[in-house]
Amino acid sequence: MENTSRREFVRSLAAAASATLLLPEPRGRASSEAVAIVHPPAKADAIIVLWMAGGMAAPDTFDPKKYKPFAPGLAVPDVISTFPAIPTSLDGVQICQGFEQIAEVMDRATLIRSHVQPDLGSILHSRHQYHWHTGYVPPQTVACPHIGAWISRVLGPRNPVMPAFINIGQRLEGIGENEEIKAFTTAGFFGSEFGPMNLPYPEQAALAVRPPQGMEPGRFASRYKHFKKLVASAPNREFTSDYHQESMLRSLENAHRLLSAKERNAFDSTQEPKEVLEKYDTGRFGRGCLLARRLVENGARYVEVTTEYIPFVHWDTHDRGHETLAKLKQEIDRPIATLIRDLESRGMLDRTLVVIASEFSRDMIVEGRPGSSANDQANSPKDFLQQPNHYGQHRHFTGGSTVVLFGGGVRKGFVYGKTADERPCLAVENPVGVSDLHATLFTAMGVSPQTVFDIEGRPFYATQDGKGLPVDAIFA
Repeated sequence: MENTSRREFVRSLAAAASATLLLPEPRGRASSEAVAIVHPPAKADAIIVLWMAGGMAAPDTFDPKKYKPFAPGLAVPDVISTFPAIPTSLDGVQICQGFEQIAEVMDRATLIRSHVQPDLGSILHSRHQYHWHTGYVPPQTVACPHIGAWISRVLGPRNPVMPAFINIGQRLEGIGENEEIKAFTTAGFFGSEFGPMNLPYPEQAALAVRPPQGMEPGRFASRYKHFKKLVASAPNREFTSDYHQESMLRSLENAHRLLSAKERNAFDSTQEPKEVLEKYDTGRFGRGCLLARRLVENGARYVEVTTEYIPFVHWDTHDRGHETLAKLKQEIDRPIATLIRDLESRGMLDRTLVVIASEFSRDMIVEGRPGSSANDQANSPKDFLQQPNHYGQHRHFTGGSTVVLFGGGVRKGFVYGKTADERPCLAVENPVGVSDLHATLFTAMGVSPQTVFDIEGRPFYATQDGKGLPVDAIFA
């Protein structure tokens, strides 16, 4: 049944993408016949999303609960967090062990502990990642734009030669669920020119903006000219509208312009001093954080850095949750803290919004048992742990997760929302859904959450149905 559902889901995404290519140019319009869109004053010029792909467990990261170390015979109801709480630079606020460096910069952060998501049933990661990145629950009749594409389309580039939307760390080939990931890593109906520049390996980013070795500029320009002609005369031309064809060609123009611009040096992190490289270099994610800082410094608007989604790897902790998170924390703790300090020391943090988020949280401990659902108010069964691989956050949980925000006009040293102290750890104060979180990010960037475009004669909003409301309490 699961394989059938997955095939149907991929088929629906492909159908929406194909239908989108036939659409004409999306036209901006008023939110209603009588009300014009008024964009709020921008609090940030750029946004960096640090995406913890796979389901970052709040009780083992930024929302610690009762803790007991593993021991054979440990009763499940006696423990929620598998890491002890540690103090932070924010008085009275604790996070989990393993985040010692992030703890030192928490006095610059707003901590939302009440992010909630709907229960989207089967194929959870694919559907939830699509929902978080586009604001819309799949399937839809058209390909929905990624939030980075909305920002790129509405605000335009900060620097005309720099891609406005850049995606770092996620491979789109050779991994499980790659078709689903491709479906939300797109500009959708906005067209190719507003889509992401994908850099799966940050250490190879410089190669992506370098003309072929040994090729003279004139010869390269000639090849590029012929390539454009091939694209324009592609055999499937009749399945693409004039707008989407022209958008594809404009994206090629943009890429060609970058290849000869000085800003391409921003993609080469090896130009950084050795001590800076060492601070960031805990692995691919850490190198991605350094690249993100360099790109924003040179005019990128929306940069996403991910730990990468691969089924049953990284944050997808269906087995050995505690052990896996201990390793993950070593990879992300220092780079995230270093990024915040770097932006601050360069005078960039106030105008750069940094977001740590994931598609949902996780709950303890044994797969497939009651208590994992956000709607299940009963206590988990009185299981007893015998093996250390069961000690960790394994089950998907949508009832209460954490988002951390730095800079970009948000309050410093502020906690918003709360989850219950006992399982299930539901959000019990100030729940923030995906639409309202997106509205908050859009508002920080100076984009009205009610921004709307006409698609196939119907309105399509930046937040679903234009109903997303920013969480005003978190802004300074």
